Amino acid sequence: MLEPFFNPRGVAVIGASRDPHKPGYGVVHNLAAIHYPGAIHPVNPAAPHILGYPCYPSVADVPDPVDLAVIIVPAPQVAALVEQCARRGIGHVVVSSGGFAETGPEGRAREEELARLARELGVRIMGPNCVGTIDTSTPLNVTFTAGTPLPGDLAFVSQSGALCVALMDWAQGNGIGFSRIASLGNQADVTETELLAELAGDPHTRVITAYLEGVSDGRAFMQAAGAVARHKPLVVLKAGRAAGGARAVMSHTGVLAGSAEAYAAAFRRCGALQAGTLEELFIWARALAWQPLPAGRRVAVLTHAGGAGVVAVDALEAAGLTIACLGAETRARLGAILPAGANVDNPVDVLAGSGPAIYTLALDALLADRGVDAVVVIVVPQEWFLPTGLAEVIGEMASLHAKPVLASLMGSAAADQARQVLHQWHVPGFAFPEQAASALAAMARRQEWLQQPEGTALDAADAAACRPAGRAALARRDWNGLLAAYDIRLLASRLAANAGEAVEAARDIGYPVALKLASPDISHKSDVGGVALNLADAAAVCAAYQQIVEAARAARPDAALQGVWVQPMLSGGQEVIVGVRRDAQFGALVLVGSGGVEVELQRDVALDVAPLTAAQAGRLLDSTWAGTRLKGWRGAPPGDRAAVVDTIVRLAQLACDLPEIAELEINPLMVLPAGSGALAVDVRGVLAAGQPVI
Repeated sequence: MLEPFFNPRGVAVIGASRDPHKPGYGVVHNLAAIHYPGAIHPVNPAAPHILGYPCYPSVADVPDPVDLAVIIVPAPQVAALVEQCARRGIGHVVVSSGGFAETGPEGRAREEELARLARELGVRIMGPNCVGTIDTSTPLNVTFTAGTPLPGDLAFVSQSGALCVALMDWAQGNGIGFSRIASLGNQADVTETELLAELAGDPHTRVITAYLEGVSDGRAFMQAAGAVARHKPLVVLKAGRAAGGARAVMSHTGVLAGSAEAYAAAFRRCGALQAGTLEELFIWARALAWQPLPAGRRVAVLTHAGGAGVVAVDALEAAGLTIACLGAETRARLGAILPAGANVDNPVDVLAGSGPAIYTLALDALLADRGVDAVVVIVVPQEWFLPTGLAEVIGEMASLHAKPVLASLMGSAAADQARQVLHQWHVPGFAFPEQAASALAAMARRQEWLQQPEGTALDAADAAACRPAGRAALARRDWNGLLAAYDIRLLASRLAANAGEAVEAARDIGYPVALKLASPDISHKSDVGGVALNLADAAAVCAAYQQIVEAARAARPDAALQGVWVQPMLSGGQEVIVGVRRDAQFGALVLVGSGGVEVELQRDVALDVAPLTAAQAGRLLDSTWAGTRLKGWRGAPPGDRAAVVDTIVRLAQLACDLPEIAELEINPLMVLPAGSGALAVDVRGVLAAGQPVI
C-alpha cells in the first residue's frame, strides 16, 4: 500500500526550517504553494510557527491526521526518527536526507539499518537521498525543490533526484504535465517495481515513464512491468548503457551478451518501450497518452513544402515505418480538392498557398484511406495564414478519426503557439519531423507487442522428464549428455586420446571426418590450430592429430589436453550459434545468431530472456541475418527453421532448470535443409563457479 505517498491525510515535516534557503523550509513551502488540502505539521522544537503553521517539538506531539512523514535532518538522526514515526503510527516515510550508501561504508551501514527498520516495524520508506513525491490531483508536493510541474497524465519515476528536478523544469517549459512524480533515491525499501503497480492503479495516469539506473530484482520487475504494460504504456530510459558488456568469459555467448543487451531484451519482453534519450522518453509518452495506437506501420505524410515532406519520409523509413500506398479513391478525392500541380501521391504536397481549408479536406481523405494507419502533418513557416488556425483544424479533424495524427510545426515563435493549440486537442506537436517519426515508431512497437500471443514455453511434463537426466549429466560435466537429455540433436562424436584411437573412430564414423581439440582449458580451438577438416583417410587423421596436439602445446603449454573429438564432416548446412548465459539481474538469457568462427566479428546476434515459447523463439531468430538466410536467400534452399526454433526453446528451458550453468553454447548448430533437422556440432560451457569444462 503506497497510496499515502501520494494522497496522505496529513504530512509531518521533520526538520522543517524557517530559513528559506534550507530544504526543510522548501517542503513546507511547496505543500502550502500547491494548496495541499490535508494537514501540514512542521516538526521543529526551536520554532513556534513556519509559514503560519504551528510547529511541534517532536513526532510524538503531532496531532491527527497524519499518515506521511518527510524526514530531512542529518543522516545520523534518521533511524531514530523512523522509529518514532512507527511508534506514532505513521506508516509511510520519505527520507530526503543524504549521507547513506552513496557516501561510503559508514553511510551504507546507516542505509542497511533503515532497511531493517522498514522490515521489522512495517514502515514503508521512500529513499533515502531522494527528492520526494508529487501528485498534481491531490494536490501534494513534498519535494524541497522550487516549482511544481503542470498537471497532466504522465507519471514519472526517477532513480536520480537531480535529474528529476531538471526534467520537471524542462517539462514545464515544454508544456508537459504530470499526474505523479516519485524520486526513489537509494531504494532502501520502496523499489521501482512496487511503484509501477501503484502508478498503474492511478486513474489520473495514462502513461508511466521511468529513469532507471538499474532494477532491484530483474525477474520481479519484468513480471510487474509486463502486467502494467498490458493496461498502460510504460516508457523507460536506462542509464549506463555504454558502460557495458559483461565480463569476458570463456564462450562467445558471454562476450556478446552484455548487461545493456540484457536490459534491452528484458524491456522488449515485458512491453516496456526503451527510449534512447530523455527527449524521447517524454515525446513518446505524450504521443502514447494522447493518440490512439496505429493498426500498422503504414504512414501518410501531408505537407505544403516538398523538401519538408522528403525529410519526413526519410525519418519515417529510418524509424522502421512504411510510406503508405494511397488507394485510387483517395488519390481521386485529393485530385478534386488540391490545386493544380499538387502531388496526390504519398507524401501529399498541397503546395504553398494552400490554407487550413485545403489541409482539412486532405487530412480527412488520408485518414479515411484503409491503407493508411497514421498521418504525419508537416508545416513550415509561411505568411498567408496563422499556424494557430491550421492547428485548430488539424486537432478537430484528428478528433473525428480513430487513427493517430502527429504534427511537426517547424520553426519557433508562432509555431510554439500553434503547438500549444495542438496540445489542447491532444495532438502531439513537434518542432521537427524526426521527433514525430520517433514517437510514431514507438506507438507502432507497442501495438505490435500488445498483439503478440503470450503462449507457453516447453511443456511442463517434458521439462520435468528432462531435468533428472540433465542434472546427472551436469554432475559429470557432460555437456553432450546434457543436451541429449533435453532432446537436442548432436552430431556423432568420439573422444580419441591418441592417434590410433582417432583412426579407429574415423573408420567407424566413416570418412571424411573432422578432428577438434579436446581441452578443458582451451575454448576457442581454431585460435590455436585445434581443428582439422575434411580428413579423407587414416594417414591424414594421424598427421592431423599430431599437428593439433603440437600446436596446442606450443600455444598453451599449461593447458590440459585430453586428445581430440572425431566427427563426421557435414556439408550444405548453415552455421548458427545458440547460447544461454546467466545474468545477475534477469537470470537465464538466450542468444541466437550467425555462428562459426567469425561469430564475434559478425556480431549478428539477438538476445531474449528465458524461457521462450516457440513463437518468441521464432521472432528472436527472425530478427537476425541468420534467420533471414534460413528462409532461403538468393536462390539458396531454405534451412530447417523449425528445428532451430525447437533447439532454442529447449536450450532456454535447460538454462531455467539448471541455474548451476553460467554459460552454455552450441557453436555451430549446423542447420540442414528444411525437414532434415539441426545438429549441435560443438558445445562448450561454464559452471556458475566460473571453471570452464568440456
